[in-house]
Amino acid sequence: MKKYKIVIVEDHLLLSQAIGNIVDSFDDFEVICLCNNGKELTEKFSNSDVIPDVILMDINMPIMNGIETTEWLTKHHPNVKVLALSVEDDEDTVLRMLRAGAKGYLLKDVEKSILEEALLEVIKNGFYHTKDVTDILMNSICGEQESIQFKENELIFIRYACSEMTYKEIAEKMFLSPKTIDGYRQVLFGKLGVKNRIGLAMYAIRNKIFMP
Repeated sequence: MKKYKIVIVEDHLLLSQAIGNIVDSFDDFEVICLCNNGKELTEKFSNSDVIPDVILMDINMPIMNGIETTEWLTKHHPNVKVLALSVEDDEDTVLRMLRAGAKGYLLKDVEKSILEEALLEVIKNGFYHTKDVTDILMNSICGEQESIQFKENELIFIRYACSEMTYKEIAEKMFLSPKTIDGYRQVLFGKLGVKNRIGLAMYAIRNKIFMP
């Protein structure tokens, strides 16, 4: 059975090894590398043919921190999913990490079962958020619903964007070209003041455009 490949970026060696042992105990995952900081991770990416499925990323690290590293990954390896694992629980840090491109945010005192669930959800759905993180995202979304006017196709696109469909599949469903769908995406990100699909979904849920 295929196992998803995990990299852990954590500057405390004993903690990194402990997290690695926990992840290795999960049926669907295997740890392929431990890195002390973001700089070490970027160097390994340039010297390796093995690309992980998910990176468990600490925030506060020397040389290159988790936010900087996540931004680098979003730019250079957008298909690699980052799941933050940190002791930092302030709203600003959570938002900065998510805006950098992280697909989820967990605290280091999380239960083992929740960590496994989060990894599986990130693989399956592309993101994982606890209720606290969802509330932070909702509160950060800019703009008042009353001041925003949507075209019919924009509303349809928003609803489809809340599903597991890819943008290509949405284009086929709406009988439109991928370029047109990309145009809707960019326009809506601008209208709503969001930077990714997660923010779009949070806006839709908050304003009852889409009900889960």
